[in-house]
Amino acid sequence: MQASPQRVATATTPVKGAAATASIAWLIAATYYFYQYMLRSAPAVMIPQLSEALGIGAAGVASLAGLFYYGYSPFSLVAGVALDRLGPRRVVPIGAAMVGAGALMFASGNVAAASAGRFLQGAGGVFALIGATYIATQNFPPSRAGTLIGATQMFGMAGGSAGQFLVGPAISGGMPWSTFWLVMGGVGVLLCVLLRLLLPASPPKDAREDWLRAASHALGRVFRNPQSILCGAIAGLLMIPTSIFDMIWGVRYLQEAIGHDYASAVLRSAMVPLGWMIGSPLLGFVSDRIGRRKPVMVGGSAVLLGCLAWILYGPTDVLPPYVLGLTTGIASGAAMLPYTVIKEANPPELSGTATGVVNFLNFTFSALLAPVFAWLLERASTGAAARGLAHYQTAFTPLLAGVALAIALVLLLKETGAAARPAPKGAHP
Repeated sequence: MQASPQRVATATTPVKGAAATASIAWLIAATYYFYQYMLRSAPAVMIPQLSEALGIGAAGVASLAGLFYYGYSPFSLVAGVALDRLGPRRVVPIGAAMVGAGALMFASGNVAAASAGRFLQGAGGVFALIGATYIATQNFPPSRAGTLIGATQMFGMAGGSAGQFLVGPAISGGMPWSTFWLVMGGVGVLLCVLLRLLLPASPPKDAREDWLRAASHALGRVFRNPQSILCGAIAGLLMIPTSIFDMIWGVRYLQEAIGHDYASAVLRSAMVPLGWMIGSPLLGFVSDRIGRRKPVMVGGSAVLLGCLAWILYGPTDVLPPYVLGLTTGIASGAAMLPYTVIKEANPPELSGTATGVVNFLNFTFSALLAPVFAWLLERASTGAAARGLAHYQTAFTPLLAGVALAIALVLLLKETGAAARPAPKGAHP
């Protein structure tokens, strides 16, 4: 999913007292990841309320929500460098404060303030996963770090689901939309304080180190690798159905195009991030088990393509409730495999930089295309207040071409799984 900082060569086991502190620090950082992911997906369940309060159409609300990625994407490139240079205690709390401030600005009801606040939510939110990963790799032995990083991913996916599954019923139950964002702003401030108090201190860095030049050199090496660009493009194309179609337009689509009531639409839409929460580690496990990345990416992408085609053009209410959304989310887990491939396709010492690059490319797609899809829907419906199935089909059919293109790009990748690597000299077949 998102970026991870460069790993140190070895991980030390904390002493008894420090181990408890590090465990609590990781848990709070993982909670921070849950929190920012919930804010990322929450606008999808309050588009009518936001449209009325801000005085803009549904397409405008979708474009505003997409500003999250304009902050998230570029800060993916600097997050790992900042953490390596300054340490998590000085960086991650600032990120949480930025998200909290962004939530408070979003609650203002002013379009300009809400737009700036949404950008801040993305810029600060990128430090959540990176911070939790940094804590795991710096403060725990390798045998535990992998488990903690995987658990952090689960926190994020759970937050994406909660942003719809929990927030939707609260809004439909009468909670004012601004109250939700005010409360979330306070939560961000609280997380900032807790992270500052509980994150372990980092050793001082050599002031003579030309870290900016070194970081630029590392980024250049990764960007010049064609495999890196392919990984970023594949991840971005496979992520868009979740980050834009489901998390921004999913609830409205199910209401306007399919005819579900609000509560049912929220539950069905929330199945996608829930499935993603299952599919990301599951497809990664399958890929590790068979020692190959490309077949799993192609298989997951093919299932995702079939699910999207069914959602847009298939008969409704044929499959049991929630099955289609859950399957879509599980298949979307294929979008995480390029994060593994890009690290295997670049030198080990550039692992963190490579992850930052794929995260940047991935979410640049979402940042650039969120307003495009909103415009396509607006154009298809000619500005009509009530949209129908045909309008959504016209606007989102390009998603099918995007996933098909991702499958084609996977075929151009070099296989990096263990089964494709040459056996060490002297090894028995």
